[in-house]
Amino acid sequence: MSVLWRTYLLVTLFFALVTLLGLLLLLRQARDDVQREVQAAEAVVEYLYEAAQRDPASLQSGLTGSLRHVRVQWVSAPFSATGLSSEQWLAQRLFSISSTPRIVQLADGRQLQISVDPTDEIDEVWDSLLQLLLLCLLALLISLLAIRWAVRRGLRVLDELLGGLQQVTQGQLNARLPAHSLPEARQLAGYFNTMATTLQQVQADNGELTQALMALQERERAQLGQALHDDLGQYLSGIRAQACLLQAVAQQPEQLRLTAQHLDANCQRLQEGFRALIRDLYPVVLERLELDAALQLLCANWQTAQRVPCRVLLSRQLPSLPLPIKAHLYRLVQEALTNVAKHAQASEVRVRLHCQGQRLRLFIRDNGCGAQLPQRPGIGLRSIQERARSLGAVLYLSSRPQAGWALCLTLALPEPVT
Repeated sequence: MSVLWRTYLLVTLFFALVTLLGLLLLLRQARDDVQREVQAAEAVVEYLYEAAQRDPASLQSGLTGSLRHVRVQWVSAPFSATGLSSEQWLAQRLFSISSTPRIVQLADGRQLQISVDPTDEIDEVWDSLLQLLLLCLLALLISLLAIRWAVRRGLRVLDELLGGLQQVTQGQLNARLPAHSLPEARQLAGYFNTMATTLQQVQADNGELTQALMALQERERAQLGQALHDDLGQYLSGIRAQACLLQAVAQQPEQLRLTAQHLDANCQRLQEGFRALIRDLYPVVLERLELDAALQLLCANWQTAQRVPCRVLLSRQLPSLPLPIKAHLYRLVQEALTNVAKHAQASEVRVRLHCQGQRLRLFIRDNGCGAQLPQRPGIGLRSIQERARSLGAVLYLSSRPQAGWALCLTLALPEPVT
């Protein structure tokens, strides 16, 4: 059953209950009114009965014919009790009316029957009940029409929303809801359109990030191949040539010594190249050092390479972190320092890592050129944001022109296992 028909059923049941209560209240009031009228009519019947016994001629037809709730009949045949009519039976059932006709025996053999007749009052009650029923029926029809109009209007908005959600589910993120005159529908359409715009922007950002990561991957592969071919391959060729030279100058001590020195230098450069290559591919120091020592080494190497002072402030007692968390934090600091080197034009960088209760706070600030926020983040900042989200941390970035950049990351530490 649809929402509209369920609403129809509930409203109809409500109106039926209200109508039933109204009928019961009206019947209760009508019963009291009819009983009062009947009591007054019985007093009139008693008076007419006594007057007819004294002087039957005093009961003129013009007088008795206009009496309310009293019926006077001239009966030529002897009176005999018959069954109750439908109106009398209904009067007894609903209004507890039971009245016995009074019979006056005249000298000429005729009989005069005087009785209470509440037919007019009962007809008025039936008219009131019928009016109440018609009024409730009309109110029900108007209510159902109003509900149909309102629900149809709301369902139209809901259908548009479901259609838009279906388009979004199918990947059509350009779906938008039209504006409506209803404030609620207009607000709902605004929220949906904002959501679709955000999803479309996120999809575009993800596509751009994917393309950037693929390009970065290709550059890293090209750099790795170039390093292996031009640098490491060259040293290996030199080592091989010097090894052949050693065999040729085995009887020349001085030449042997110089060749051994060149061979040792080439091996050292080859080892340094391999270490730098491995360090770029994976921070092996994290497996041997804690995060504070690894960050100090990272900042020291960055300071030496960039010739920019980098101050590192670390808490004395930092907790021991799992390797994935250490790797994310290490790469995040590395990416932040790379951004400073590429864009900040800074003369000083400060890195601070401290622990407050069960929260670890990382703060990185430079005194470079800065930028006006908000602005669309680049690949580096998006990489930092993704790492913060992977950690479940709260990241805050702030910057102003000529005031540098500030990065603050708050990470909730896992509870220690007892």
